[in-house]
Amino acid sequence: MNTNTIKEKKTKEGNATSIKITGAEAIIHCLLEEGVDLIYGYPGGAIMPVYDELYKFQDKLTHILTRHEQGATHAAQGYARVSGKVGVAIATSGPGATNLVTGLADAQIDSTPMVCITGQVGSHLLGSDAFQETDIVGISTPVTKWNYQITKASEIPEILAKAFYIARSGRPGPVLIDITKDAQFDSIDFSYKKCTGVRSYNPVPKPDQKAIDAAAELINAAKKPMIVFGQGVILGQAEAELKALVELSGIPAAWTILGLSAMDTDHPLNVGMVGMHGNYGPNVLTNECDLLIAIGMRFDDRVTGNLQTYAKQAKIIHFEIDPAEVNKNVKCDVAVLGNSKETLQLLLPLIQKNSHVAWHNEFKMKYDIEYNEVIKNDLHPTKDGLTMAEVIEEINIASNNSAIIVTDVGQHQMIACRYAKFNQSKSNVTSGGLGTMGFALPAAIGAKMGAMDREVVAIIGDGGYQMTIQELGVIFQHKLPVKIVVLNNDHLGMVRQWQELFFERRYASTVMVNPDFVKIAEGYHINAKRVSERKDLKATIQDMIASKDAYFLEVKVEKEDNVFPMIPTGASVSDIRLK
Repeated sequence: MNTNTIKEKKTKEGNATSIKITGAEAIIHCLLEEGVDLIYGYPGGAIMPVYDELYKFQDKLTHILTRHEQGATHAAQGYARVSGKVGVAIATSGPGATNLVTGLADAQIDSTPMVCITGQVGSHLLGSDAFQETDIVGISTPVTKWNYQITKASEIPEILAKAFYIARSGRPGPVLIDITKDAQFDSIDFSYKKCTGVRSYNPVPKPDQKAIDAAAELINAAKKPMIVFGQGVILGQAEAELKALVELSGIPAAWTILGLSAMDTDHPLNVGMVGMHGNYGPNVLTNECDLLIAIGMRFDDRVTGNLQTYAKQAKIIHFEIDPAEVNKNVKCDVAVLGNSKETLQLLLPLIQKNSHVAWHNEFKMKYDIEYNEVIKNDLHPTKDGLTMAEVIEEINIASNNSAIIVTDVGQHQMIACRYAKFNQSKSNVTSGGLGTMGFALPAAIGAKMGAMDREVVAIIGDGGYQMTIQELGVIFQHKLPVKIVVLNNDHLGMVRQWQELFFERRYASTVMVNPDFVKIAEGYHINAKRVSERKDLKATIQDMIASKDAYFLEVKVEKEDNVFPMIPTGASVSDIRLK
């Protein structure tokens, strides 16, 4: 039976008539009803009935066999972040299920919509320590937006409809559905109805006009206002509203790591990145502004530094969709709850036009200090060794600032977030809150499949690359034109930097003895080159970007190329170090 048969038998209410199919086939039809056409996963005994049905639906559902279940979750994340759809990953029970946990935790803290489906031992074996049985519902509870174990085939349509609704609604997040093997084999009278609401779950708070009026009053009266925008702008599709607010009010705007690309990086009112390795001006001036407007960000500790000294002089407005984030870390004067697109649309008519010229000059002066102390040396070094920043700059030039940049975690991530340039949204894909090494390569696979018309460049360190290097097999098998750049300093660079600065250069377990990365890529039939001299960098990156096929580039960079500015752990944003 195919989906066309089911669609032909819809009732006037839009529900399918009762049709006898197995639970495994019902899972496939549920996915199709939710618009899913791409799945990442890895088969095994407890999920085999679903894979048997996937075999029959290859014309409608593309399954990508990743080389590890963690790779499946990161690929689903990359796909979701770029496409705006719900990413889907499936795995078997036991170790297959537990290998999903890192990706679930990453998606949870970074608000990525994802549905993971795991097989489970038969319901009569639950609790018996059967072969490959784990309590994945218990294990994943802290790192999912919702999870559920299905033990009866009749539950499948309703639970999967609810899973997709919860994953994508409000503040998005990951959902895990565990399905026993007997539920996959049993038959049900299948019908499907999309979920449009769950009792006691209010995903999008209704905006309060009084709060919006109060926010407008503070904005219009402020002399030194500052905006910090996060991923909530991207998730809420509020990029145009953010730009309109910034241009109307003249307020300088800074981004969090996950907010990067919501606003063109070259926009004159975009003043850079906040946080531990953010720009000097927006960090220092956070503690000098008289009004801080937070839009779609959660005041993460990497942004705030020491909370006891963070923006104590300022009034604070927090635009946020999740009430749990309001007053959690930073107490605000006005909380504007709701989807950022809707709340900013209500705010804009109340805002008076302004320019704040003198205030902007303070940001420009701070930028000049940072340029002379840090940026000039990063982008135009006088030493022979290559810097990570000049590699990113050459990628900007070769791609006309239009590539999707997928980063792993470490020094290269911070450098990429500082120096990558973007002219469209959903272009920065990284592991923000969890900081997951091994994220970039599989996430780049998902990002490319979510935006086949765009250039996707993975920027990875030599350490994180080796955590999921096996996913090169997916790129080779499916001929995905992903560009991979490994910035190799033969160290776990970020940890090494901390050891240098705070542990008297005791480099404990951070020196990497690396394999020949070029030969490994060639073993997967991927074009590969290595660059170690500046004279070869520009032409090689241009060749890489111009290539229609997958391309691997290893760039040997300075071993002690530290990332500055830097706010030491526990320090105030005012104590940011330039060297």
